[in-house]
Amino acid sequence: MTELQRFIDESPLADTHEHQRKEDKYLNDPFDVLQDLFDNYILAELNVAGATKEATERLLNPNDPDIGGRFEAVREAWERCKHTGYGEGVRLIARHVYGLEELTPEALEACDAPRRQGDRLRILRGCARLDHIQVDLATYKVEPDPTGPDFFLYDLSWLQFAEGKIDYEALTEDVGVEVRGLDDLDSVMEAVFERFAAYSIAVKTQHAYVRTLRWEDREQGDVEQALASMRAGSEDKGQQLALGDWCLSRGAALCAKHDLPMKIHTGYMAGQGYMDPTWIRSGHLHGLIRKHPGTRFVLMHTAYPYTDELVALAKHYPNVYLDLCWAWSMDPFSTAEFVRKTIHAVPSHKLFGFGGDSWWPNAAYAYSIQARKGLAKALQAEVDDGELTEKEAASLAKRFMMTNQEECFRTSEKKRVLCAAPAGPHG
Repeated sequence: MTELQRFIDESPLADTHEHQRKEDKYLNDPFDVLQDLFDNYILAELNVAGATKEATERLLNPNDPDIGGRFEAVREAWERCKHTGYGEGVRLIARHVYGLEELTPEALEACDAPRRQGDRLRILRGCARLDHIQVDLATYKVEPDPTGPDFFLYDLSWLQFAEGKIDYEALTEDVGVEVRGLDDLDSVMEAVFERFAAYSIAVKTQHAYVRTLRWEDREQGDVEQALASMRAGSEDKGQQLALGDWCLSRGAALCAKHDLPMKIHTGYMAGQGYMDPTWIRSGHLHGLIRKHPGTRFVLMHTAYPYTDELVALAKHYPNVYLDLCWAWSMDPFSTAEFVRKTIHAVPSHKLFGFGGDSWWPNAAYAYSIQARKGLAKALQAEVDDGELTEKEAASLAKRFMMTNQEECFRTSEKKRVLCAAPAGPHG
């Protein structure tokens, strides 16, 4: 092990993107070793590798006691994809959590997978050595997490607004404003920020899964007409896009007002069998970025496979940041190359080194090991090529792992606010 790898392995790491379930769901959902190993991104890859949908659904069914049989049904597909980034994540869980170097029905049947109160924090803070995690639970109702208020930090979701498909009744119930027109919708969004922004680490949207990232500046009259049509039950996609674009722009303005970064999913889509590559290019966002120079835009997942376009945006716009969340497991070799390219093209304060983008703590733990290894590999190559000294590489590692996240998300300040918050519902 090199000194650089040792430094990276031992240093704290900020985790800028997860979907980790809260404590009650973690403790109470049925669970076994196969769910712990495979309830992550490998599942779609097993289907791509030939496993049937029925087999992967059975694989994750903890009510079926035949652990060996459930694994055997996907074993051929597993052998085909165990060396991908997703496959490496599974193998890392197996090795570091269960002591398994090879997955076999017999070995898996011998594994116990208990869940205990406090395990989430123990695994993520203790084993993975994460400073904190930033969690997207697809809700704007953000509250401090009593199981770790200075560790479990939450995104305020802007997905339904950016999609243009809004639950008006729920909004009225939550903030007390009925949406009859555009001014009302504006007041609702203001109220959401007033009530929940203080407890949020960022605003997050992944609308590329349901519409194009292409953003247009919309005329007020067109948006008012679109809102009226959508409220009346219209399914017109053009009007939905118009409303979504306006809401996304208002959200970006509110982010600047409340000093919150806006995270946007760019690039590759999770799952399999439906991705439209024309939707996901980060360059589609250039108008939004230019319109809101006071908003910090965190563009996620390296916009894979359109990575050069994303580097160009970060190089050109002062308010664009690059997040490697999910990227290390998606394509570890391309991500290492992305790191090296970014070092020589983009100011060093703009890159965030890790986010697991996972549901369960052992998956995040495994992905963090993968990220540390990948980051060390990329930086060591820079040293070996004479581009960096070892001291410079270590300095960049610290910046990519913690310093940049602290500066952009103001994590220390947020932790103080969350720890000082009174118990009970807020807002």
